[in-house]
Amino acid sequence: MTTQPPPPHIELDGRPATEETLRIPALYGFGHFTALQVRDGRVRGLGLHLARLDAANGELFGLPLDGDRVRELIRHALAGAGRRDASVRVNAYLPPGATRTTLMVTVREPAVMPSGARSLMSVPYVRTAPHIKRPGEFGQTYYGVLAGRAGFDDALLTAPGGVVTEGAITNIGFWDGTSVVWPDAPALTGITMALLEQGLERAGRPSVRRPVTLDGPDGVGRFPAAFVCNSQGVAPVRRIDDTVFPVDEELMKDLGAVYDSAPEETV
Repeated sequence: MTTQPPPPHIELDGRPATEETLRIPALYGFGHFTALQVRDGRVRGLGLHLARLDAANGELFGLPLDGDRVRELIRHALAGAGRRDASVRVNAYLPPGATRTTLMVTVREPAVMPSGARSLMSVPYVRTAPHIKRPGEFGQTYYGVLAGRAGFDDALLTAPGGVVTEGAITNIGFWDGTSVVWPDAPALTGITMALLEQGLERAGRPSVRRPVTLDGPDGVGRFPAAFVCNSQGVAPVRRIDDTVFPVDEELMKDLGAVYDSAPEETV
């Protein structure tokens, strides 16, 4: 028998969600968010998450977003959910007439990257303002569903000319035998991606950004290995369309060690 996960615990500005307050995300979906994994009340890259929220809030709403307020609301929601290990999402909205950002904190069971190597179906889609992480991305969800129906694990977003940008809900990286290569294209710089970049730099193995395409001299087929990453972790890629990649166990071990070495911060 399959056990259903418990419903998410949702708070808006530190109060349990109600029918009235949930009208804000239902009716005023323009906003941004960050998603993080909390373990024993600690988060890798917490400062990066707070900086992401503050930058997006300034760009979208013209308002700063105090990191201490965000941390307080996350702590309050974790306590309300009775969890120290959790998947947490912080959404920010500015309803019409409001002068202060409304923050919705959602707490769910902790999550990890699905085990096994991933298969990706390339699709022609570039997000608007891809540097901002925001809810309601129809295109990503639509193409992710199509990829699943076609037997793939997820979609790989590409710009005109087959330029590789990012996964539907991940960043993608490639291994050229010497360095980790991130596609030099419009994409969200994920927190896990940033942590890997910083960790590789500390280890004396700086990663690089170069154009990557589906075909041609910069095509994905020239790389001996690839991987995806997001807040849930890092996983190898076994296939992009018809291009097959062997799993480089040594690379995955190294990336795992780099990620695990990222400092944890208390919420």
